[in-house]
Amino acid sequence: MNHKHYFVSLFIISLSLSIISCETKKTSSITAFTRIDSLTEIYLSLQDSVLNTWNVMVKDDNQKITTMIGLMHELKVGGQFSLEELQSLEQRVEQLKRIRYTSQTMHNVDVIEEYDFASSSLVTELIAMAESHTAFSYNKVLQNQVEEIRAADLRVENFRMEYDAITLTYNNFIEAHLEFLKEIADNETLNKKPLFQIVSE
Repeated sequence: MNHKHYFVSLFIISLSLSIISCETKKTSSITAFTRIDSLTEIYLSLQDSVLNTWNVMVKDDNQKITTMIGLMHELKVGGQFSLEELQSLEQRVEQLKRIRYTSQTMHNVDVIEEYDFASSSLVTELIAMAESHTAFSYNKVLQNQVEEIRAADLRVENFRMEYDAITLTYNNFIEAHLEFLKEIADNETLNKKPLFQIVSE
């Protein structure tokens, strides 16, 4: 092989290696971007799921409180119980939303226990009062309100279990992909969220 052919062959080989190298880097970059895009999509989806589960739980609790207020209105109309007693209960019910835990404060077990005690006490007292009403046996409004409150109270545990399940998945995902997620989110938003189960243990 003469020198001219040798350098031509060398040039072609060098050019081929350069093209291969560029393609490899390009493929590597695409893979990296694809992974970040995929992680971002999963992260945002889990975030939405956690928020939606929380909102459904709170909405159901708000509806229970609304029904409790409606029940007290029915008891007032009946005139069987003292107005002072009902007003005291009404104030306690309205206070529930103010003392309810949030997704930020629920790491404190005292906040949850205080709310649960206040809510449970009111449910017990209101249902007992309604069922002792002389018209309860035939008053469908009273009966339906009592059943709605009782059913909502029983749903609380299920809602908390559902929230814990999706939040645990979220926390595990954060832990497994923290370095990648730092590229798309602030460190403050990458903190693990407290779970009802852990808080109550």
